[in-house]
Amino acid sequence: MTTPSLDFGVAPEMALVEAKIRQSIVSEEPLLHDIARYVIEAGGKRIRPMVTLLAFRALGGTDAAQAIDLAAALELIHSATLIHDDINDGGEMRRGRLTAYKKFGLQNALITGDFLFVKAFGIGGKFDAEIVELTADACAALAEGEIRQKRHAFDTAVTHEEYLDIITRKTALPIMAGAKIIGLIAGARLEDIDAVGEYGLNLGIAFQIVDDILDVVGEGARLGKRTGTDLREGNVTLVAIHALNDGSSIDVGSLARLIAKRRKREEDVRRGLALLRDSGAIEKARAEAFAFGQLAKKALDPIRESDAKANMVQLVDYVLSRDR
Repeated sequence: MTTPSLDFGVAPEMALVEAKIRQSIVSEEPLLHDIARYVIEAGGKRIRPMVTLLAFRALGGTDAAQAIDLAAALELIHSATLIHDDINDGGEMRRGRLTAYKKFGLQNALITGDFLFVKAFGIGGKFDAEIVELTADACAALAEGEIRQKRHAFDTAVTHEEYLDIITRKTALPIMAGAKIIGLIAGARLEDIDAVGEYGLNLGIAFQIVDDILDVVGEGARLGKRTGTDLREGNVTLVAIHALNDGSSIDVGSLARLIAKRRKREEDVRRGLALLRDSGAIEKARAEAFAFGQLAKKALDPIRESDAKANMVQLVDYVLSRDR
């Protein structure tokens, strides 16, 4: 399974999270287990459990078993949403392999996504009501973000504020929730819980902006999917917003027509990507990702100095510099 290329000091705990996930997806129905394992073993960056475990250490938590359970539950939820997202978006490749619904069929994939949600809440349901409620709120926000993104598909009038709202709900709030929940589990001060929550929020926003940039300038082989996915699906990302509003060096009208076009040929996608790259929008989006990364680091100021806190800062640098 894929994890960030650096250790960040929590490799033993991450190994236990992976073991917990594998244990959780065992089923008496072989096909259900096979699909769940296919999705889980495709890997991923594991940012959510990484943040959870690092925050637990930074806040002086002692019961690592609870942190591992929470991290595993959050990753199971994330995996379930990816299955449903791929179906919703018509995605064919993820992490270098066929998406679950393409390989196993639509109905089987849908059921597996539901299965992973149930398994996640089977783990998370053991915690206090406040923790379950925070987790449920984050899942609801994620669903709302997905609907909002679909509502604004192919809409070249999407604003900067609307974009940030969508990615906050889809990406940042689940990371924030994991960090705040682990603070409650660790028995941390309210000030410190808020600090790691703010860290998770800003790290999540930075992560998604970088993801959107890589969809324009990344290498498909390294990303595990074709570049231009957002353009094909009509997702108006920060790169597109900057290009449409500030891209004085390109034909903005042509770009707008390409983004709004619902059925794109591959030559349309290539042309759209070229316009985005030439517009100066990549640099503007990178600057915003960097700014959110700095906010994430700044949020940690109230937290006492430790190796875990230093690794949380280092994780921000990893997110900002990644190329896949």
